[in-house]
Order: sequence, then C-alpha cells, then structure tokens
Amino acid sequence: MIKRSLLAIWRGLTILRLALANLIFVLVLVVLWVTFTGKPESLPERAALVLDLTGRVVDERSRVEAASLIFAQEPASQEILLMDLIDAVEFARSDERISALVLQLNGLVSIGQSKTTELGEAIARFRESGKPVVAVGDYYSQDQYRLAVEADNVLMHPFGAVALEGYSVYMNYFADALEKLSVTMHVFRAGEYKSIAEPLLRNDMSSGERAVTQEWLGDLWSAYSVAVEDRRGLERGALNALLNDFSQRLRSEGGNAGRLALQSGLVDELLDRRQQNEYLASLVGAQEEDGAYSSVPFAQYISQMRPALFAPNLPTVAIVTAQGNMLPGEQPPGTIGGDTLSRLLRDTAERDATKAIVLRVTTGGGSVFASEIIRAQIERIRKSGMPVVVSMGSIAASGGYYIATAANRIIATPTTITGSIGVFAAFPTVERLLAKGGIQTDGVGTTDLAGGLRPDRALDPSVSDALQQSVDDMYQQFLKLVSNGRSIDMETLDDLAQGRVWSASDALDARLIDGLGSLDYAVEEAATLAGLSENEYTVISIMPEFSSRDLLLQQLSDRMGVSRLLAVPGLELIWGPVQQSVNLLESFADPGHLYMRCVSCVPQ
Repeated sequence: MIKRSLLAIWRGLTILRLALANLIFVLVLVVLWVTFTGKPESLPERAALVLDLTGRVVDERSRVEAASLIFAQEPASQEILLMDLIDAVEFARSDERISALVLQLNGLVSIGQSKTTELGEAIARFRESGKPVVAVGDYYSQDQYRLAVEADNVLMHPFGAVALEGYSVYMNYFADALEKLSVTMHVFRAGEYKSIAEPLLRNDMSSGERAVTQEWLGDLWSAYSVAVEDRRGLERGALNALLNDFSQRLRSEGGNAGRLALQSGLVDELLDRRQQNEYLASLVGAQEEDGAYSSVPFAQYISQMRPALFAPNLPTVAIVTAQGNMLPGEQPPGTIGGDTLSRLLRDTAERDATKAIVLRVTTGGGSVFASEIIRAQIERIRKSGMPVVVSMGSIAASGGYYIATAANRIIATPTTITGSIGVFAAFPTVERLLAKGGIQTDGVGTTDLAGGLRPDRALDPSVSDALQQSVDDMYQQFLKLVSNGRSIDMETLDDLAQGRVWSASDALDARLIDGLGSLDYAVEEAATLAGLSENEYTVISIMPEFSSRDLLLQQLSDRMGVSRLLAVPGLELIWGPVQQSVNLLESFADPGHLYMRCVSCVPQ
C-alpha cells in the first residue's frame, strides 16, 4: 500500500511537472509572437518627446543576461545608448507631431559631462526649431542637473533639492592592510605619476599625484560650472560661491533646499506632480484620456522612426565603439577584448561601403597585450588608405590613449580625461602569511627562473629585475609610438608622459590630441579625410557582436521592459564600491602581467 501510494504521488508530480513545462513553453511562444508580430503603438498627432532616462547612459550596451528578464535590475545596471537619445532628438526636431521635448531625469544614474555635451548639442538644435525644452525632476543629482540646464525651463518638486558638491577623487590605500596580512606587493612601473601603484604601496595620496589630480579635476569642474552658469544666466563664480557657503545660504531659507535652489536661480519653478502635469499639458497642447499630458517615450519613438528614415545606399562612415576594461582575447560587449575589437575593426574596414572609421574610445586602459593587438589593427587599416579618427569619450587614458596613437586624428570632448602615458606591473606574494601559519615552500627547478612567479615564494631578484626591464621597455615603445604619431620629440614627450593625467584642454595645448569636439565632429573629420562631401555619405554604428541568444534577450528586454520581482532599494549603493574592486582585480589578466591602466581617472 505504501509503495503504491508513493508511486502514485511520483506519477502525479511527473504529470504536474510536464504540464507546467508545457505551459511555460506555450507562454514563451505567445510572448515571442506578440513581441515580434504585434503592431507598434501609433504615435499621437501631437505630443511631447520624453527622454525618460532610467539607468546609465553609455556608448555601448553590455551583454544581456537571461536573469535580467526574470529578476529585478537596479537602475545602475540598466543602460541607455547615447546614440538612441541623440537620434530621437534629431528626428523630433523636424517632426510636426512633436511639439516639445521633456527631460524626465528622476531615474538617471549617470551620464557624465562628455555625453551631456554631445546630447546637449542635439537639444540645442531642437530648441532652434522653436520648440520648447523642459526638464522635470523631483530631486536633481549633479549629473542629472548638468543635463537639466540644457532645457529652457527647469521644474522641481517643492520638497526636492539640487544636490551639487563638485568633483573629487578619493581612493582606498592598502599599505598597512597588506602589511598586517603579511602580503608583499611587488610593483614595477615606468612613469613618475603612474598612480595605480600608490594604493598598493602607500597609505595616502602622494603630493605629486595630489597636485596633478587637483589640476585636471579643477578643469572638469570649471567646465561644469561655466556650462551651468551660462545656461542659467548666472554670474561667473556663482556656483562656487553657493557651494562654499551652502550651510549659511540654506539657513537663510529656513533649511528649505527647494527654495534655496529657486532663490539661487538653479530652477525656474517649484511644482508638485499635479502642477507639473498641468504645466506640460498646456505647453504641449494635448492630453491623454486620463488627464496626463500627451507624450511618447523616446524608446518607442526611435524604434518607429529609424526604419522610416533608413539611409540610402551611400558611402558610409562607420562608428565602432571601444568601451570598458581592455582584456586579452574574446570579450563580451561592454568590455574591450583585444581579439574581439580587432576583428570588428577589420571586418568593418573590409565592407565595400565603408570609406572611413570613427573609433569611439571610452576606457581607462588595461592589458598591454590587448592594447597592442588593437593598435596594430588600427595602424593596418590606416596604412591601407582608409582614414581612422578616434573620438574620445569621458575617459581615454593609458591603454585608451595608446590605441589612439595609430589613428589619423584624435578628437576629444572638452571634458575628456586622457594621457596617463605609462606602464606598470604588479605581483603579490604571500610567503610571509603562509609562514605565520607554519607553512613553508621548498623544492627544486630546472632553471633559475623556474617557479619564480609562484605567489607562495618570495620574488626572486632576477625575476624582479626582468619585470622592471619589461616595464621600462614597454614604456619606451609607448613613447616612440606617441612621438612618431604626434611628431613630438622624445625629450619633450618624456616630460609630458610619466603616467600623468591630462584634461582635454591641456592635452590639446601639449599636442597630444588634434582637436576638441563631439562624436559628430569626429565623423565630419573622418568624412573630410575620406574625401566625402556633405550629404554624399551616411553614418552607421557598428553594433557589438552579440550572440543570437543575447540579441533575442535584448529584443525582449527592449520591447517588454524588465520585471521588478526582487528589487532591493539602495543595494547598488552598498555593493557598488565592492563590485568595482572585484572588477579591478578581474581586469588584471594580461599574459605578461603588464598593464596600461589609469585607476584614478574617474569619468565625470
């Protein structure tokens, strides 16, 4: 009887399992059918285009994970393509159905000054069409506010605030911690300012690194302040005066941050949600059935407009993106793989329609080996007669600058961080830690170098000398490439290099770059070098090489949105710094243990 009962239960569970599996399969088929065959919602006859930004604005989207369709994503992990935003604004400029542009910024996590400047140029062209631009937010972070000032009017909730503080670079230093753990960190570097070694060898920032960092941070903050003051009609220095006397200024407004923002000229009106909607409805001139102002999200808008405005078969200037840490071999989108990007550049150059390439570089560098693979491919394309122009994003330093030296021209945005021409190697050993636990390492080898890079042994002096020689040699090669590419003599260049970080304006003065401008400007430069006249070419963005599985998941994510089943508010704030440290350790994957990497170059 017990046996028959257990068998019956088991058969029942089997039937239930199969039924559930079949049900899920049918649901997936239904979802796919609706997603790919359903007609897109038609655009209203009169509406505002809404840049409803949630997440990080990026040049290239990272790979899509299947779990993102089931489990929640924190806003910081969601990504918005900069080109999607720019294209949407450009299309809307001449679209009679679009009567206004609304910047909905509550969910924006980061965009940075460089991308804001480029998006701001498109917004400025939209304003020139005579259509209004309005920024709406409950509470503006520093990044959000920099984009908000591109609007004609900035609206904020009465309980909100404009959270400005300036720029800073603070890092953890591990010298004492490593000593307490009995870990010996062997660092070999070339370049007086190669700051990546400092956190491993010191407990504080050196005076030289402090001076250099303060200089480029000051240039970035000056660019931010001037942009805000010009757009808001404030006097020069008004922003610094407000922040440096913020406590007293806030006290004068009874502690009300919203009133302080209004009184200081940072916002135009303090309106609650209902009042904001009424304001926008009157501005747009149309409302939905539920009373909300008539609007269309940019993602829906761009998905419908791009097919309708597909470019004719013209010669093309191709944009290829290099974003993230530089690692050897094949890497997923969002990380720069030496082999992956090299192959993508080669395939792009071999297309019959491609007449020039713009390489958008946003990276602090990484593996020396990966950097050289990419640089060599760019050089081959350039020597074949096809012009290559590098467009630097928010940061293009160290390995990022190394690959740029092979291009015909280097264009940086006014707030790009670049330079950091230097090389380092780092290798930890834990023989002292093991000895504390009574563990000793001994054995034999066939040569003096055998076992020389074991972390459980003290680093052999000959190995140490070899690593330093490799670093010095790679540094000299770096200098020679820059010297040849930029026509700067070695003695002058050595003074400019040394691992020092440069702001874009200083890099231009030092002749490390050719000009300041947006991605559009870099495209124009590439077209000119290729002998293409205006309106005689089209621009295409070469998409990263997603697998068919990733493309399907991305399509589902874009069309359906991401579910929020397991959202944990604030988790990203806690986990973020830890994850950054983990990512940094994972990025040390060069086969020769040599790196061109700028850690202190925090993109702003």
